[in-house]
Amino acid sequence: MAVILVGIFGAHQDTQINQTAVTQAKKSQASISKSTPLPKTTKPKSAAVASYEVPAADPRYLTIPKLGVHARVLNVGLTPDGSINTPGNVFDTAWYNGSARPGQQGAMLVDGHISDWTTNGVFYELDRLVPGDEVQIERGDRQVFSYKVEAVKTYSANDIDMKQVLSPIKSGVPGLNLISCSGDVIYGTNDFNERIVVYTSQIN
Repeated sequence: MAVILVGIFGAHQDTQINQTAVTQAKKSQASISKSTPLPKTTKPKSAAVASYEVPAADPRYLTIPKLGVHARVLNVGLTPDGSINTPGNVFDTAWYNGSARPGQQGAMLVDGHISDWTTNGVFYELDRLVPGDEVQIERGDRQVFSYKVEAVKTYSANDIDMKQVLSPIKSGVPGLNLISCSGDVIYGTNDFNERIVVYTSQIN
């Protein structure tokens, strides 16, 4: 199913980065894409995952030890209607490139699919995360950043505050926010009626 699917150093820089990301995402009222085609369900071969490369400062892999998740992080921007794009495969995640990079002040936004009609997606068990759980991002230069879950929130798909989603939960501390679909499938569509957002803050 289509997701979706967005501290001077410190508070001042957080605000600048967040405002830029929110401005980009607000080009349309649908901040998380509802019009993308169904994602592919073919699991990437291990060799393709292992050889995946991105620029040095971009996110390369997302790891969630509690959920057994180790996934590529693709680079996505906005769709033609101005909403945030989604990964084309249920086993991949996607970094919204209008948000912060790993280790940068502000918040990085990563989205992923909960499922399609037949296959559980990378974020299928995202609701199992609780405060204190760990999430990791590896950059293209192989540097690993660790994050601690601070909160897990569910929103109506039509009432999600993208300013909050694109902001760090702790001012002045780099954040990583994960977003996916939740709730029930809306009749006659491929979309869900809710969004789940996991807010994390960097711990190293």
